[in-house]
Amino acid sequence: MNFFWVLALLIALRFGTWVDGFDAQKSSVRVHESNESVSKPLFVELTLIPSADSRGAVCTDGSLPGYHLHRGFGSGANSWLINLEGGGWCNNLRTCVFRKKSRHGSSNYMEKEIEFTGIMSDKPKENPDFFNWNRVKVRYCDGASFTGESENKQKGLFFRGQRIWQVAMEELMSKGMHLANQALLSGCSAGGLASIQHCDDFRALFATSTKVKCLSDAGLFLDALDVAGGRTLRSFFDGIVTLQGSGKNLPKTCTSRMGGTSCFFPQNVLSDIQTPAFILNSAYDAWQLQESLAPDKADPNGYWRECKHNHLNCTAEQIQFLQGFRDQMLNAVKGFSMPKQNGLFINSCFAHCQMENQDTWFAKNSPRIGNKGIAKAVGDWYFDRAEVKAIDCPYPCDNTCHNLQFRSRS
Repeated sequence: MNFFWVLALLIALRFGTWVDGFDAQKSSVRVHESNESVSKPLFVELTLIPSADSRGAVCTDGSLPGYHLHRGFGSGANSWLINLEGGGWCNNLRTCVFRKKSRHGSSNYMEKEIEFTGIMSDKPKENPDFFNWNRVKVRYCDGASFTGESENKQKGLFFRGQRIWQVAMEELMSKGMHLANQALLSGCSAGGLASIQHCDDFRALFATSTKVKCLSDAGLFLDALDVAGGRTLRSFFDGIVTLQGSGKNLPKTCTSRMGGTSCFFPQNVLSDIQTPAFILNSAYDAWQLQESLAPDKADPNGYWRECKHNHLNCTAEQIQFLQGFRDQMLNAVKGFSMPKQNGLFINSCFAHCQMENQDTWFAKNSPRIGNKGIAKAVGDWYFDRAEVKAIDCPYPCDNTCHNLQFRSRS
């Protein structure tokens, strides 16, 4: 992990903005094998959506939302992969004011071009099933996983995630997505949560003849007890839903049964999704371990500090607690996994987000369950080549993992 990433993480945590979507490529403790040949990286320019302003579909600071599009070709010319960016949330005025001066709250701070790797790569050796599709990264700048509908004029804050979702989809439809014969909505972390929340909305955009599915990577945030017996993440999600008005935009099949905060948790939405979906997740999600299960407030004496920064330092008692978290995750997807149309790849790695990192998506030493890696599992599921319900054995059985290690913030 380089100095600037550590500094950014420290600043974000100091001011209370929850940063998800750890950069696995920068944080991995393993030294991975390089690909057989070094190919030219693919950088894709940022495109802003001018029409968004008149619709009030703006980032937290009022700037225009945007996306990166790399056109498909050949057999993939009419196939579309939409990737919703992750990047945490803000749950109160203070953290949202901080966020609006970052790339996750303002397009003024977004990179003008980003590299497409993993599932976004245009090279068949790196991304065999989706390399020639139209691939789009929709930038995330609202702080509520593309669900908010509110504002705070006094602080100059706009919570317009739902409108951003709508104008982004309309923009892409006008760019040719309306002709799609195949489409896949994906997302990592906060974007993975959004891909679950918007899955059926995405399906509704297309003709019934279009093959439409959804993929969530590291988006299965659980309503779990922390190490002190509290519900850190529930409290945080409640702030998001209340401040940003997300409840009105969450799936009605869920909000008709329970409150908006409960429906922000994917586990309470999964069973209602009608569109085929795939859950890619670690059973020991590194972000949830650090910020939901063992946050500093729940661990004032620092008992969990070494464990959450490096799983090799966990005690037997701590591993037992984490096995309980794994059990909750498997229970949360039990109903979802029953229909043949849905897929699972839940490995036993201490990781967070695996589809955009080339090492974890498709490489010689990528994580595997049985004899199948992540890219092959997702491709088999999407193209109906095989039913995929892959659940890893409990830690420490998997020696293919790319685990994450983090420096202490003390």
